[in-house]
Amino acid sequence: MLIKEKSHLGYELVRSLKRNFFHMGLIDHGLPIPVRMKRGTILVLALDLAKELKEKISDKRVGVVLPSGAGGVIANLGLMLADKIPVNLNFTIGEENLRYSIKKAEVSTIISAAAVREKITDFPWPQNIFDLGSWLRNKKKQKGQMIWNHLQVFLCPVPLIIRGLGIVSDRDQEAALLFTSGSTGNPKGVVLSHQNLLSNCQQIESVQLFASQSYLLANLPLFHSFGFTVSMLYTMLSDLVMVCLPSPLDVKKCLEVIELEKVEVLLGTPTFLRGYLRKAKKEQLESIRFVVAGAEKTPDGFKEDWESLCPCSYLEGYGLTESSPAISFNLPDQGMREKSVGRLLPDIQGKTISPETSEALPTGEVGILCFLGPNIFSGYLDDKKADSMAFDDQGWYVTGDLGRIDSDGFLFIEGRLSRFSKIGGEMVPHTKVENEISEILFPDGSDQVNCAVIGLPDRVKGEKLILLTTEDYEIKDVRKKLLAKGIPNLWIPKESKKVPEIPILASGKLDLSELKRLGLSID
Repeated sequence: MLIKEKSHLGYELVRSLKRNFFHMGLIDHGLPIPVRMKRGTILVLALDLAKELKEKISDKRVGVVLPSGAGGVIANLGLMLADKIPVNLNFTIGEENLRYSIKKAEVSTIISAAAVREKITDFPWPQNIFDLGSWLRNKKKQKGQMIWNHLQVFLCPVPLIIRGLGIVSDRDQEAALLFTSGSTGNPKGVVLSHQNLLSNCQQIESVQLFASQSYLLANLPLFHSFGFTVSMLYTMLSDLVMVCLPSPLDVKKCLEVIELEKVEVLLGTPTFLRGYLRKAKKEQLESIRFVVAGAEKTPDGFKEDWESLCPCSYLEGYGLTESSPAISFNLPDQGMREKSVGRLLPDIQGKTISPETSEALPTGEVGILCFLGPNIFSGYLDDKKADSMAFDDQGWYVTGDLGRIDSDGFLFIEGRLSRFSKIGGEMVPHTKVENEISEILFPDGSDQVNCAVIGLPDRVKGEKLILLTTEDYEIKDVRKKLLAKGIPNLWIPKESKKVPEIPILASGKLDLSELKRLGLSID
């Protein structure tokens, strides 16, 4: 794949899909009868949809509420080819956050399908809904017209197709709007330009990890930055095959499809990937060559468990919605370093700064991670306050994650700054404490997240640790076992509370806002 980073996504998508017109592009197992779609058909349908969207919808931004699958891909590509901005809405964040996101994005029309609307009953659906399911069914009936459309697109030169769409190339133009999960407040709109997204796809391609026509399990939601860019855009631009399922939580169905389609690439968070280790038979995963994990720290031993289960390379990476999303990931052999999340991708610069003074730290020292590169966004949607906190005076994006970068460019993540508590002058890592407690409470392991540690205000020490768990345990018993393991007394939670479940976002991350609410409700 060779793309022009200063181009327009619409142009590059047309060029890529047309170049491999007869290659397999997508297999959708989320439908009652699986659909197999060539790349040429995806292009033809997206072009037809773009024409109709330009005629019927005047708004620049258009909402999309569809799972990963044929409909979701065609809707997003159709919007880009219509020179409109897709806003894939996270339908799991609750009605209040959804209303906020829809209003913030000024979305008045949503592309969805009747089957999806029936399942998501608490969604604040607007009056204007474009039913893509009905549109696709009508297209299926127009067999003669579809054959003619395929012939026209196949024979028509790319520049002529682009001219017909009326696309004007502007690398800094907004290409997509994704919202953060809102784990610590209202969701923030992340404005990603054509250059941001094309640069990130080119950065991923430059490490030459995946072979052409490799089958990738695309079960991450399209409102998730990894699902949007890597599962969808990158596969469409690089000639991979999307094997689609609507959810990573249906592990049984995912395993059946992996075995049936001989899937080679699996993406996910450790939270989502944990279920495979518990339920998979070895033969179901024998086709897997790469497991690419991110969004949360990989637990100790997790990589080894995967690589003993199937002939794969477990590659931990790091990314953020604000970076389109990929920043780094490990590569087989020389491109890997123990405990790291890999080398920074090409054209990305990194540094760490002091949490107290914001001064740059020497190479290798732990601090707040900051990045600069063509894939880094330029700001949040109409939120100058958030922008002022997100960028330093030199334009570096300040992530809020703690980590270090060694002299060879390998990145090591210590955790989210918000997932540390400062107690008695010492920074206490919540994730480390959670892992130690989990080993005590669940020595045989679990495919669920069953405990979480949060920090709450304390009048004496400034902050105190609270343990939330789904099981009945006396905190004094946990304390005794933690001390026996050599865990500092300062790191041990002083209180605990039993909860029905540990709240998890659709991204697989902990819902920090809900955790705090649960913690504050302790009597």
